[in-house]
Amino acid sequence: MNLRLFWVVVFSVAVQCVGAEGSGSGNGLVGDGKADDTAALQRLMDTQGAVRLVRGRYRLTRTVRVDLSVNGFSALSGDGTATLLMEGAGPALHFVGSHGGTAAPPTVKPQVWEKERAPMVEGIEIVGGHAEADGIEATGVMQLTLSRVVVRECRHAVHFTERNRNVLLSACHFYHNRGIGVFYDQVNLHQSNIVGCHISYNGGGGIVSRGGEVRNLQVGTCDIEANHAEDGPPTANLLLDSRGGSIAEVAVTGCTLQHTRKAPGSANIRILGAGNDASLLRRAGRETTREGHVTIVGNVFSDVQVNIEVREARGVTISANTFWEGFSRDLVVEDSSHVVVTGNNFDRNPRYLVNGAADAENNGVLLVRCEDVGFTGNVVSGVRHQRAAVEVRGASRLQFSHNSILDSDGVGLRLEDVRDSIVTGNIVRDERPAGERSTAPSLEQVGVRDSRVDGNLLGNP
Repeated sequence: MNLRLFWVVVFSVAVQCVGAEGSGSGNGLVGDGKADDTAALQRLMDTQGAVRLVRGRYRLTRTVRVDLSVNGFSALSGDGTATLLMEGAGPALHFVGSHGGTAAPPTVKPQVWEKERAPMVEGIEIVGGHAEADGIEATGVMQLTLSRVVVRECRHAVHFTERNRNVLLSACHFYHNRGIGVFYDQVNLHQSNIVGCHISYNGGGGIVSRGGEVRNLQVGTCDIEANHAEDGPPTANLLLDSRGGSIAEVAVTGCTLQHTRKAPGSANIRILGAGNDASLLRRAGRETTREGHVTIVGNVFSDVQVNIEVREARGVTISANTFWEGFSRDLVVEDSSHVVVTGNNFDRNPRYLVNGAADAENNGVLLVRCEDVGFTGNVVSGVRHQRAAVEVRGASRLQFSHNSILDSDGVGLRLEDVRDSIVTGNIVRDERPAGERSTAPSLEQVGVRDSRVDGNLLGNP
């Protein structure tokens, strides 16, 4: 046999072996969408660990539990042509490990490295066929990696419970699920990256973290949109809810977050920072902590009731983002401190007047009971139907400078109950045609004390 023919034979055998790991060849999997493949897939995961599915529709009627401490290293993969049809309650795949430490090497038990680390799912689709069907759940897992995974028509697409560490989600599509796209559910989870994913049309929210202890969450270059049920409770494309726990050290960079204004209380990013970290409460002197340490940079926001809402948080930086179509407001910051808002564009761009909203989007910025805030170098333009384009109701140590507040209804900048602050170097003007131009003062002050307010270029005195 010549060398070329030898390698052709080797390659053919390899392809046949890969196919044998999926359906047929005596492994019990059928993949016709009718036969129940649950027991066969469970047996393969238990005995082989690494299973590759070929083209087919694999019907599941109960969860395939992958017990890493028993089965060892595990992975389920495909080339994008295999679908798991989950027709039972619970997750189609539940990875369960024994990791109880942190991400620091000394806290990781030898067993995790020897048997459990980095379970992977890639190149498959999961479709729900039950009202309580989920996609993938992880509990006690170190280094879960999901890549090129599609989850749709389920309840939750990805569900993190109890404790996990070092999660990586990339190039995934979590689309049109009844619940949440990526759900941090009262979980203790540090170090997770969500990169280059589409997370859209999930009725309970896009990426939602509730309670628990979540740290080091990075969301980058994702499209996150329309994750609000029009008849459901308020949620957000990204919801960080520290009530009952603490969520901090979050970065959101280079994403598009948008839709849908039709859902009551919809938001692109909502931060509810009132946490209960016991160690911090002793030092905070408050009934709740102010959780935060969130950086929001270089994103595109539109078409919700509030583009960004920050409540009872500390340490939030919002920079170099583009905002439009905040139907209630573009930005609301309430009962928060150490907030930096700089270099953003809050606009009413003519390109989007064709959306049929009939000029109903209000836009505008509202700061309420805040301290230690920097609002600098922003452009706020085209605010409608508001008492003021930028309104401050209660603030101390506010640095408000070098902003442009333009062509808006009502007062340009309204300051109420502001102390120990500097407001300087701003342009506040309305230069629309005379019949459209606001006749309200550009700057209105009520109860401002111990502050410097000067050096501003005002259109109306």
